[in-house]
Amino acid sequence: MDSSPEFTRIVVCDADTGAVLRQGYAPHPVEAPEGGGKPTDVDPQAWLLSLGEAAGGGLLEGVQAIGVCAQQHALVPLDSQGNTVRPALVGNHPRAQVAAADLVDGLGGRQAWAQAVGCVPQAPMPVTKLRWLARHEPEAALRTQMLMQAHDWLVWQLLGRPARRTTDRGGASGTGYWSAATGSYRPDLVELALGHQAMLPEVIGPADAAGTTPEGLLISAGTGETMAAAFGLGVQQGDAVVSLGASGSVMAVHHEALVDPSGTITSLADATGMHLPVVHTLNAVRALRGTAEMLGLPDLEALSDLALKSTPGAHGLVLLPYLEGEKTPSLPHAAGTLTGLRRESMKPEHLARAAFEGMLCGLGDALDVLRGRGVEVRRVFLLGPAADLPAVRAMAPMLFGTQVVVVQPADYAAIGAARQAAWAQTGQLPLWQGAVSQVFEPGEELAVGQAVRQQYVTVREQAHPGAFSGTPVA
Repeated sequence: MDSSPEFTRIVVCDADTGAVLRQGYAPHPVEAPEGGGKPTDVDPQAWLLSLGEAAGGGLLEGVQAIGVCAQQHALVPLDSQGNTVRPALVGNHPRAQVAAADLVDGLGGRQAWAQAVGCVPQAPMPVTKLRWLARHEPEAALRTQMLMQAHDWLVWQLLGRPARRTTDRGGASGTGYWSAATGSYRPDLVELALGHQAMLPEVIGPADAAGTTPEGLLISAGTGETMAAAFGLGVQQGDAVVSLGASGSVMAVHHEALVDPSGTITSLADATGMHLPVVHTLNAVRALRGTAEMLGLPDLEALSDLALKSTPGAHGLVLLPYLEGEKTPSLPHAAGTLTGLRRESMKPEHLARAAFEGMLCGLGDALDVLRGRGVEVRRVFLLGPAADLPAVRAMAPMLFGTQVVVVQPADYAAIGAARQAAWAQTGQLPLWQGAVSQVFEPGEELAVGQAVRQQYVTVREQAHPGAFSGTPVA
């Protein structure tokens, strides 16, 4: 079961092969806030209603074990009786940015946080939402005695709300008060944020069961969506995953937690006992959409077609796509940079190509941060709708300098949750086939890609010296 911010997807898999036998889907019955956008406060009961609808029609007939993954960073504050004290705080909201800065200062800076829990507080994280709650809803904060995330809460509900409350390493590592390096909570950071201690769920192992439902169904540990998707894809050490959403992220499987004093790397745990160092960028597909709008193009497919009419390097045109600031490195007030304008480069196809190259070079910077810390990258899995664009498939291998794997769209997070359930049921890690994919090699264009990257790096260093060097950039 995958409970994302907007819907629940269920896949029923064969425990031996991983073959998807049946599927279910239901939207979350949550209204958008006034003025549009995504909701930031959600009654968790909506997740249960959606789950029940998705599982209707006998979908779970014959099922013996269930795995649950869910949206990350959803904080569910509970009172001493296990009742919600307010709606869950979900997603990323600017209201928590001041709280994040307060927490960073309260512990003595970014380096102190990186060493404590492997990450620096940011607006979406539960620890930051706790600080916001304490500052803006003090009565609710005082009533908060237990803390859960979305997948913890759903597992607990499915088990009938037992006395034992559990979570997994993957989910815990994104809270801001559990360290993937030490495998332990930092209750002092909960107190720093909330103003008092709170009960936290027990962190159980990847193959452990959280319990059994009253009907006799085994429930596995559960995990966050990111960790479940990596498990469903079958990524392993030597693999990196580049996600092309409105923002972008690069994560890789590694054998140890990475402590990064600059805060560039967020050190998460995966769903198998390994680690998932992650580097986030704020601008990815949003840079492509902005360029398409500027050129009067109807969609990204048209932008891709136009970009392929240009040549590598876009006739010297370079777009640094920090269009709405940048998340990593820390550039909250930065703007994008377009440089290299000459008469011969002032053509729509060159700007289109520069947008794709800028987006991919920015993610290449993130890959290089991980490589620089000893993370092995033999191949890159490319995810997201933009991965299907011909321009992305043509440019990514030569700009990343490695084999690029574009996977067939599927419910990988739900598949990863099912794989975890099979592991807990059988006691053996299921060796499922993994994602169906196409493979693209850098080939003879590798040297060309390196030249384009250098052209981009030159502009980046002129605009923001030290960015992605491991030193925080103001």
